[in-house]
Amino acid sequence: MKPITFFISLLAIGLLVTNCTEKESPVLTASTQGEPSPGAATGKMSHEQHVEYGKHLVEIMGCHDCHSPKVMTDHGPVPDPSRLLSGHPANEKLQPVTDKKVLENYALFNMSLTAAIGPWGTSFSANLTPDDTGLGNWSLDQFIKALQEGKFKGMDNGRMLLPPMPWQNFVNLTNNEIAAIWAYLQSIPPVNNVVPAPIPPMG
Repeated sequence: MKPITFFISLLAIGLLVTNCTEKESPVLTASTQGEPSPGAATGKMSHEQHVEYGKHLVEIMGCHDCHSPKVMTDHGPVPDPSRLLSGHPANEKLQPVTDKKVLENYALFNMSLTAAIGPWGTSFSANLTPDDTGLGNWSLDQFIKALQEGKFKGMDNGRMLLPPMPWQNFVNLTNNEIAAIWAYLQSIPPVNNVVPAPIPPMG
């Protein structure tokens, strides 16, 4: 075999191996309505793969820690499968904390970690399911603004999200990553749960 022919053969094999082993990146487009576009992909991922990728992000970002009510097990509290990501239960009443000195030095959580009290007052984790009491009336653009800018309900003129929501940790999420999270949240069962409004701090 001539040297030039041998070199061309090696180059062709190298390109073939590279193309076969290259990983597809999670790129998701959004339609003008703010919803994942039909197929939810640019050709690199199917809609189902994007939903799975969004589920992966939700789990590693710890969203269940605060947004899912818990059931007690031998291993401690775990997310309740029937109420995943539905936020603080509307019917769960909190015992009032009246000692101002405690609140000066601590931030307190309820047993399910769905409510927190601190210098900002009392805040309740939001319903992230696609029910009308959750994200059902949101657009993808609102969801992006909430995560990247910390705006309540993704509204420009709204208040900022309250602690302990760690939106500051999510500002570097790409729009495509947030769209994958959105696709997953739109796929889970809707749970009707009107989360209580935040309570201002004492005094």
